Amino acid sequence: MNIILNRTKRFCGYLVGIVFFISGVLKLLDPVGTSMIVDEYYKFMHMDFLSFSAKPVAVAVSMAETLIGAALITGVWRRVTALAALVAMGIFMLISVALLVFDPVMDCGCFGEAVHLTHMQTFVKNLILSVLCCISFFPFSSLGRPKKRKYVAFSLVTAALALFAVYSLMYIPVVDFTDYSASARLEASERHPGSTLAAEDEYEAVFVYEKNGRTREFTLDDLPDSTWTFVSTETVKKEENVRYGESVISLPVIDGYGEYHDRMAVGHKVMVVSVYAPERLSVRKWRTISSYIGSAAENGFRPLVLVAASPEKGQDILSLLEQEDGIDMDLLRDSFFYSDYKTLITLNRSNGGATYFSEGFLVRKWSFRGFPGDSRMKELGQEDPTEPLLSYGTVGNLLFQALLLFSFAVMLLL
Repeated sequence: MNIILNRTKRFCGYLVGIVFFISGVLKLLDPVGTSMIVDEYYKFMHMDFLSFSAKPVAVAVSMAETLIGAALITGVWRRVTALAALVAMGIFMLISVALLVFDPVMDCGCFGEAVHLTHMQTFVKNLILSVLCCISFFPFSSLGRPKKRKYVAFSLVTAALALFAVYSLMYIPVVDFTDYSASARLEASERHPGSTLAAEDEYEAVFVYEKNGRTREFTLDDLPDSTWTFVSTETVKKEENVRYGESVISLPVIDGYGEYHDRMAVGHKVMVVSVYAPERLSVRKWRTISSYIGSAAENGFRPLVLVAASPEKGQDILSLLEQEDGIDMDLLRDSFFYSDYKTLITLNRSNGGATYFSEGFLVRKWSFRGFPGDSRMKELGQEDPTEPLLSYGTVGNLLFQALLLFSFAVMLLL
């Protein structure tokens, strides 16, 4: 009887550990996206003043959740792990109840961008995990002891996760679960296939400003005075007067006069550099971007630099850069356009990252640190876009699968 009870308890612990581990890894995969979820929680709890800490908190919570999962699967430090899991589940249950009661327009972020749950599904999931925790951990006196080799397994997995977290922080996710993944087709190419009709008549720009804790939307013809602080630019479809959600694959390309040129991103070879936080970009990085779009133009690409800023802020940036050496201002001005923050941060998780489009299809992405060199850019300009598209998606998936396979093999078999 005791053997059956102990095996049942361990099995429940395995299930909880697997959910914790997968949930944490999916969030570690995309620290920028996870930080956006944390920021949403800050806003939900009226703690906007903590927004500066969203990214480090996101990484710390994701890492802690993953390590708790690994400890539950391997069975190391069972009492400490049990207490940590119970505390985590208590917090998750409180959050899920709050989401269920107040029903904010946000995702729980339990599994990053990979799986989206409703508030009720989140509550049920946490309730089931809480029951499994109670079965697995009570009474504490019967938790047992792990084999010594399990501590080695836990250490190996922790090292692999640390490397994975560092890579994810420095570069873009190896697997993209957003709508803007490889092979996604731009809405502009679907809307007017084979047509030269521009998209100017279908959209308008809305600029969001903040003053004294309240936000308000303005059009380009009715911008506020300097006492208001610019927050973001959003895209509105004129006919329906609704904002595009993240499920729509669109890439607004707006000039300084508020006119849309979405068709510019649907050319044969287009290299888009997206800057979702221009205030964080140094002059040195702008030099790198200038050099990069110069190399792209020389190799047959149409370069576009999309910035999440108001036209006023954009002109300030260009005026500042005019005073610096090593920047091709003619090319930069010709390539300089505006888009909205949410689109750009979804398009490429790297601030100043590059995205390659061909005939309206997304081919691949690079982080700012991973820009292709001149020789690689030349190859991209000459080769069929299908080759980098296939290799990009395949390599990322294989790397992520290898991490999961290694982790579970070590935790379960060692």
